[in-house]
Amino acid sequence: QVQLVESGGGLVQAGGSLRLSCAASGNFFRINAMGWYRQAPGKQRELVATITSGGSTNYADSVKGRFTISRDNAKNTVYLQMNNMKPEDTAVYYCKDTIVAYTQRDYWGQGTQVTVSP
Repeated sequence: QVQLVESGGGLVQAGGSLRLSCAASGNFFRINAMGWYRQAPGKQRELVATITSGGSTNYADSVKGRFTISRDNAKNTVYLQMNNMKPEDTAVYYCKDTIVAYTQRDYWGQGTQVTVSP
């Protein structure tokens, strides 16, 4: 049984910062890619940032230069540091890990609300 638990969401003013965490637990061999996605009301879920097992990163254009994704393999945790936040960053943020257990599949966190006030 694999579980992803997110933390760190909340309310912040424009220009402020938040740090999201997502910890994986359960029985598995390794975590390959890890990533963050978000879904705003009335919109489709979109990619925010991903990081491979080797540390290569990829960002949506809208967050480049403001958000940083990182991972701690010893803790099975992925982080998203969000700086200079904007009201348009308001969304539910989800983590997704590609995990190898008996097979390889994607697991999603439960989502955490991030709200940026003007």
